Order: sequence, then structure tokens, then C-alpha cells
Amino acid sequence: MADAFDPGCRRCLRLSAYLDEVKADYPGYHAAPVPPFGDPQARLLILGLAPGLHGANASGRPFTGDFAGIILYQTLFQYGFASAPESLSTNDGLQLLDCRISNAVKCLPPQNKPLTLEVVTCNRFLRSELAQLPPSALVISLGRIAHDAVLRALGCKLADYRFGHNQLHRPNPQLRLLDSYHCSRYNTQTGRLTPAMFGAVFQRARKLLAEE
Repeated sequence: MADAFDPGCRRCLRLSAYLDEVKADYPGYHAAPVPPFGDPQARLLILGLAPGLHGANASGRPFTGDFAGIILYQTLFQYGFASAPESLSTNDGLQLLDCRISNAVKCLPPQNKPLTLEVVTCNRFLRSELAQLPPSALVISLGRIAHDAVLRALGCKLADYRFGHNQLHRPNPQLRLLDSYHCSRYNTQTGRLTPAMFGAVFQRARKLLAEE
């Protein structure tokens, strides 16, 4: 699945320069494009926005080391998509079960805000990743930017599929798209996304996969 990820990618000059700065400040950090985690043939793909400074950018695994990963991995374990409720490091033995986690942008952006051009540039990797999913796969998009990235990768019009929490879309016959608010610290601490709301998305995902 090499065409779905390039560990040496430096296509986005702003992001590459920023990663160089971060690596200088934190020599022990991964500080490079973060690869997807999980089985390439999994039926469930979870798509986040981008690595966090002290999370995936540090650990080298999506949603590992930051607040957002706490609720995500707990929920994955609760609904049978992970072998343990915590993701601690790339060598902790954690396995995803019929599940894969990726990001719309593979590199850490300043202030956690990628530019639209950077999302579009990284979309080539997502396009390849989606193309290799099995038939009737399900993608959970964490946030609107991830939602839009999936639609771009599939060549769909964004206006035809509006983002909405726990909203299900069928952008093509081979793939289903299920939206969720991002499990960020801001969303969870303000109550925009509660553990029950997040769990309902994965409960629905489990049901959808069981129907195929």
C-alpha cells in the first residue's frame, strides 16, 4: 500500500518547514508524515484531520499521546475494534480489529489548522487508500474537513453530501460515509461531543458492518 503513504513526503513546503522546526525543538519526536495504523483491508476506516503536536506527531501513530486518542481508543475497544482501550506507543502491542485509522493530512500543521491546499495535496494518498478498501467498506469521518476530504478523493460534489453528526451517506455503491464530530479536547470539554454521542456512532458502525 505504498502509494497510500509516503514517509519522505515534502510536497507541502509550509508543513515540511514546520516539521523541521518541531524536530529541532523536540529531537525525540517522530516529526514526519504519520502513517495510517491498522489493516489495509479492514472494513472500517476512521479518518481524522491531522497529527497533533504532542500526539501522533510525537508518537508516530494516529491519535496516540494526546487527549483525542483517549476517547477514541476507549470507544474502539468498547465496540470490538481494538484489542486494548489505550494506545500508548507504536510498540505497545495494540491491534486494531477490522479497523484502520488515518488522517486527511499526514503531517502536523501549525495551530492544528491545515490549509485547503495542503488538504488537497495530501488527498492523493487518501484516494489510493479508499480505492483499496474492500467492497461495502465504511468510513467514519471525524469532523467536516475529513468528511470533505473523503468526498474530494471520490470525486463527489461537496454540496451533495452535507456533514452532520451521525449522518450516513452513500457517495458511491462501494463505500459508506458516516460522520462524527471530532473527538478533540475542545469538542468533548464543551459538550458538543459527549461519550454517549461518540459511542452511538460506533454502535451504528458495528450494526452497519454486521448487515453486510
